[in-house]
Amino acid sequence: MTARRAAIGGLGVVLLAAAALHATPAAAASGRHDVVTWAASADRVGDGTPDRGYRMVVHTSVGGSDLRIRLSNAFGDRPLTLDSSYVGVQKSGAELKRGSNRRLTFGGGPTVTIPAGEVVLSDALPGSLPAATNLVVSLHTPDAAGPATGHGMAMQTSYTTQGDHTGEESGARWTDTTGSWFYLDAATVRTSAATGAVAALGDSITDGWQSTTDLNRRWPDYLARRLRQAATDVEGVANEGISGNKVLADGAGQSALNRLDRDVLSLPGVRTVFLFEGVNDIKAHTGVTAADMIAGYRRIIERAHATGMCVVGATVGPFKGWSEWDTAAEGVRQEVNAFVRSSGEFDAVTDFDRALRSPYDPERILPFFDNGDHLHPNDKGMQALADAIDLTALDCADGP
Repeated sequence: MTARRAAIGGLGVVLLAAAALHATPAAAASGRHDVVTWAASADRVGDGTPDRGYRMVVHTSVGGSDLRIRLSNAFGDRPLTLDSSYVGVQKSGAELKRGSNRRLTFGGGPTVTIPAGEVVLSDALPGSLPAATNLVVSLHTPDAAGPATGHGMAMQTSYTTQGDHTGEESGARWTDTTGSWFYLDAATVRTSAATGAVAALGDSITDGWQSTTDLNRRWPDYLARRLRQAATDVEGVANEGISGNKVLADGAGQSALNRLDRDVLSLPGVRTVFLFEGVNDIKAHTGVTAADMIAGYRRIIERAHATGMCVVGATVGPFKGWSEWDTAAEGVRQEVNAFVRSSGEFDAVTDFDRALRSPYDPERILPFFDNGDHLHPNDKGMQALADAIDLTALDCADGP
């Protein structure tokens, strides 16, 4: 693998809780930097609702201090005001652990207005945040309208309410549920400068479709657990999957090429882009060829390398039995996978096709891993994907 080191900054989030945070000095210690601990790809999620509260549950990967939260109005057509924002630790459902809910500030104040198309970063929240924490971010929008930015398919139950109840640790007022995240883009922590992160750029399989809701069984979640147990320098995992997403064309979210800067290259501490995307381009039968796909991959590799990141390429998994499968699409998939495996243009390769396919019919997912639609893996299949990754391929710590 060609080692490349990420040298990007920006972005952050912080959280606290009596049970999860311990006081630390406000000033950043020497030899420390910000690393993404959670992220989700931005997309349009309907229209904003005035006087609406959102209590959103996310699961962190790497632990650290000085949590910061990034909020997004990327798809808004007008400024978005958030007049109350809190972060705490989940006890159960919408209820928070006692003493954990703390107010976020922006430039020292509780209110922030995000211009259309922009993101903002909260002030750092003093204290330490352990890895694998169910963090709860509560936001209130007094007058939201127009297109709302968020992440549609969270595979996580979050909560909504009318009025501002963000400061309450009780879940009594948070009676409505949602399967999406609103305005919440990423969370970062400050940790050792030796610690880095990987960003998984993908589609619905990376997004976690057909994994069990609320149990963090997407393949990037399993990867985060492996990294934690292995005590590697790469500990942060950012899940940048969007269901239905394509490499080349907008549709279900902006294409991987068009969202790469915002969703991946802007995240702090990322050393490696893990590229697992292409099946939606191939199965759509829009005339996309293997040469088109390879050109798209090459542009992603080039742009990631220009920032100092390395790129791990994953082969496209089998999908025979899915309604859009045919021999022509299968031929494109095989040609694309041959490029991923043998071109040498990726810094490393993970063979997800090999991890998922049936030995009796290699164009199909092994039934033990198939959720039933012949495209998306079940929980066991998600774990098999994470287990197929060579963890050493994710560490680009040796410099260019």
